[in-house]
Amino acid sequence: MNTEARIVEIGQIEAPVGEIRFLCLPGRDLFSRRAERFRHLSHGHPVGDYLDFLALLADAQQAALNRFPTLPPPDPGELELCREHGMPLLSAQSWVRNPAWRESLTMILHQLENADLPPATIDTVTSLLQESEIGLEKMADRILTGDLDVISPQELPFVAAALQVYWVHMAAALGENAFGRLEQGGVCPVCGSLPNAGIVNSGGAEQGLRYLCCSLCASRWHMVRIKCSCCESTHGIDHFILEGSNGAVKAESCDDCNSYLKLLYLEKDNQMEATADDLATLALDMLMDKTGKSRGGPNLFYHPGRV
Repeated sequence: MNTEARIVEIGQIEAPVGEIRFLCLPGRDLFSRRAERFRHLSHGHPVGDYLDFLALLADAQQAALNRFPTLPPPDPGELELCREHGMPLLSAQSWVRNPAWRESLTMILHQLENADLPPATIDTVTSLLQESEIGLEKMADRILTGDLDVISPQELPFVAAALQVYWVHMAAALGENAFGRLEQGGVCPVCGSLPNAGIVNSGGAEQGLRYLCCSLCASRWHMVRIKCSCCESTHGIDHFILEGSNGAVKAESCDDCNSYLKLLYLEKDNQMEATADDLATLALDMLMDKTGKSRGGPNLFYHPGRV
């Protein structure tokens, strides 16, 4: 593994913040694009079977999103309160979920019932279809709070997939103007979740700009580079890459809080997708673990400690 350290003068990388688009919400074709990327990455990959499974799961997510019912928007007073106080409107911690998310889970599970999957995975599908509403809501609460110790690696992808569909639908339906900046720059301004990766754009007015990518709702928000997404320190920032790689994916680490977050450089590969390419570079996570650094945000399809 190689490590790089950079010293950057203020203004050398990015335009003044006022000229930069702050928030980009997910498109309604998000999951179909993600499925395509999973399939591309699976060829010859050490965990190719899992990436192929996630492609099928993303296909099912797209079908569920396409059929998602129209839901009532938040109260206008709540919207203004969140904007005034810098709080995420669709907070994963406090937003009262509509039961429609469970309908998406059911659609996803039924679509995968007859897929060519291992018997153990089909058993998980069957088990989740029989799970009680209370049981599913408890699973959702634990996933959204990062308490995965009691969530099995087999159940996690399915429940997380349905939660993603719900939050993507709500974010896209409300539009960018519903959301404001938060005091804490490293959490999603839409749902308050942590990012699973960052993307450094290529080409046009956004050349070189970094956007953090939400692990839940897939929204992207701007954060200046060479700054820790966890503690916002600008000191002790290093970049690590895998030996022999082209540098398309780097781990940006922080000595102050001992965390890291992957950055995807679109100038190296403009087809990269945050969730898919994060999972396809788990070797970099394992090497970062050896340095004593911890991930700065989750990937909801990766159970910690169980690759």
